[in-house]
Amino acid sequence: EAVTVLLWWEPFGRPRRLPDCRRRYNISGCRLSADRSLFGEAQAVLFHHRDLVRHGAEGLPRGSPPRPPRQRWVWMNFESPSHSPGLTGLAGLFNWTMSYRRDSDVFVPYGYLYVPPAPRPFVLPRKTRLVAWVISNWNEEHARVRYYRLLKEHLPIDVYGTRGLALAEGGLVETVSAYKFYLAFENSQHTDYITEKLWRNAFSASAVPVVLGPRRANYERFIPPDSFIHVDDFPSPRLLATYLKFLDKNKPSYRRYFAWRKKYEVHVTSFWDEHFCKVCEAVRAAGNQIKTVRNLASWFES
Repeated sequence: EAVTVLLWWEPFGRPRRLPDCRRRYNISGCRLSADRSLFGEAQAVLFHHRDLVRHGAEGLPRGSPPRPPRQRWVWMNFESPSHSPGLTGLAGLFNWTMSYRRDSDVFVPYGYLYVPPAPRPFVLPRKTRLVAWVISNWNEEHARVRYYRLLKEHLPIDVYGTRGLALAEGGLVETVSAYKFYLAFENSQHTDYITEKLWRNAFSASAVPVVLGPRRANYERFIPPDSFIHVDDFPSPRLLATYLKFLDKNKPSYRRYFAWRKKYEVHVTSFWDEHFCKVCEAVRAAGNQIKTVRNLASWFES
């Protein structure tokens, strides 16, 4: 029998065509809907944090009892704790969490590596430029902007986005693929918060990511140690710049950063279709165990 997953709010209030989970992800027996009249029969209800903050607790389902027995309320959030206001009032409200954190009930990372059934030959695109950075949310207080300012004293960096060069429409991956390095700098530093800046902007474009985010050991849970350069590997931005210039001139050393490509392919998670289908799959797999997330804020902010 099909599992009904209800989206209480469509993320950021944008209605969308909901995916066919079987056709797209080979996940069968799923009915996804944003039709609130299905509340009584839904096995799971998804609440997107940003919309929850916008509508307030008054916007949550009301009824007596407020939720049917065995229905799971799922808190869904893909922003970091620094950009997730309003967490404190949510203790004891949800049964499951869905986020980029590995210890979520439904773990959906921004991307992952997988071993394809048959290895495909990897061809490195022609590299004519050195370092690119794409940034839309420019904030002088962010660690990434401070680090960029120090780094650019020592080597040229082409900046795209609000404060820099315009990207050709839909051409981010194509543009970055001409560069040897990409600054995959996160907007804030938190456990497991490794976004499309790494998976799509760097890996899909075949540029070596220079990362600023959680610690190196955290990245290594997801990707090989020789697939990226961490700003923490160097005592100063000047020494990082020196190393990038060395790699620019030293082809064999540069190419070692692509050795992992012989074995792995990159999957970039598709918002939001994959998330909706994943929660449906999790409900199917979970059986009848119901739990409650006692303290959402202290878990997510840890």
